Amino acid sequence: MFTPRKSAQPMFRTLSRFARLNRSGRRWQSTEAHPAGGHLPSIATSTFLKPTRDLALRTAGLHYVDQTEQDPAKEMVGRETRKMNMYQAIRDAIALTKDDTAVVFGEDVAFGGVFRCTMGLAEEFGRERVFNTPLTEQGIAGFGIGLASMGHTAIAEIQFADYIFPAFDQIVNEAAKFRFRSHGNFNVGKLTIRCPSMAVGHGGHYHSQSPEGFFMGAHGLKIVIPRSPIQAKGLLLSSIRDPNPVIFMEPKVLYRSSVEQVPMDDYEIPLGKAETLMRGNDLTVVSWGTPVYHCETALKMLSHPPPSLAPHVPESLRSAKIELIDLRTIMPWDVETVEESVKRTGRLVVVHEAGRTGGVGAEIGAEIQKRCFLKLNAPVRLVTGWDTPVPMQYEKFYMPDPIRVLDALVETLTY
Repeated sequence: MFTPRKSAQPMFRTLSRFARLNRSGRRWQSTEAHPAGGHLPSIATSTFLKPTRDLALRTAGLHYVDQTEQDPAKEMVGRETRKMNMYQAIRDAIALTKDDTAVVFGEDVAFGGVFRCTMGLAEEFGRERVFNTPLTEQGIAGFGIGLASMGHTAIAEIQFADYIFPAFDQIVNEAAKFRFRSHGNFNVGKLTIRCPSMAVGHGGHYHSQSPEGFFMGAHGLKIVIPRSPIQAKGLLLSSIRDPNPVIFMEPKVLYRSSVEQVPMDDYEIPLGKAETLMRGNDLTVVSWGTPVYHCETALKMLSHPPPSLAPHVPESLRSAKIELIDLRTIMPWDVETVEESVKRTGRLVVVHEAGRTGGVGAEIGAEIQKRCFLKLNAPVRLVTGWDTPVPMQYEKFYMPDPIRVLDALVETLTY
């Protein structure tokens, strides 16, 4: 257990100061001996990815559709994995849908899509089931609602999540309310809308947005954001088969940067259930998608700060045990898992790329403040994008990077 120290000074002062720290950090990494704690993790070297068959088959919460054994060790026998990145895992999930009524459509999907997630599907399943649409997001959503209402499995793609807003009326006023307004007689539960989301570092205000918060009030929808190929495949198959319409947002920087061994069989990962990636008793961090990896880096910085940051991380905090939770399903989010964790740790930091005001983090913070008020040792802290459009040239400064997450950890632990 760590001992908080009141005198810890806030780190995040000026951009020029941290530019100087970053330059010295690069010199240290390139010219000096390997640090005792190892180099900082990146997405490619993350411990959250499963690089071997054994680790992949032991993924928590994974359920095979043809599963017969109750013993997980016996269930692994005879199952194989293949090295995939996220876009390949998504393509694999769509191909494994095993539904003769399934239809895949969107802008350029017959050609493989801009991120190659539907590569070869038109040739495999026929162009009457995998086809391009006009450039009309409202039309894509409306067409999917019509298909799903007639019993088809509709897998629609919005080419970028940033362009989902023209479809907002169809999704929020039609898809989300379809079952409610018909008193349960009709539904569009077979509708899944895929869309690449989050930042890539140079997408700017039209290609780097994270619009999940806009749908938090659209009751009747589910929102899912995976962090890795194994998660993407299992969560997408669950989304396609869920009896509710689902918006499946895919962090596009992870399409190629996240690589792991993925089980080749048909499996699902349950919706509405968060995953605890790291156990701890001193502070809870909640995130999803790409920022999960920034949080991992920040936790490494906290326990083994590089020389450029060491003066800003008190020795007393370096032994702190942090609990990291990947929310995975944004709506409905797993309140129970987060509540149980915060009641043990007494502190909560929520990290997401979208802007702060009206964001998912604000909703989580309000609910946890209500449920855990007498257990909290510090205010709930949000680390988010700024309340501006995503800038092009300064996109890196908009993102909740590891330095900003580390700053929040230090301030929360020393409150």
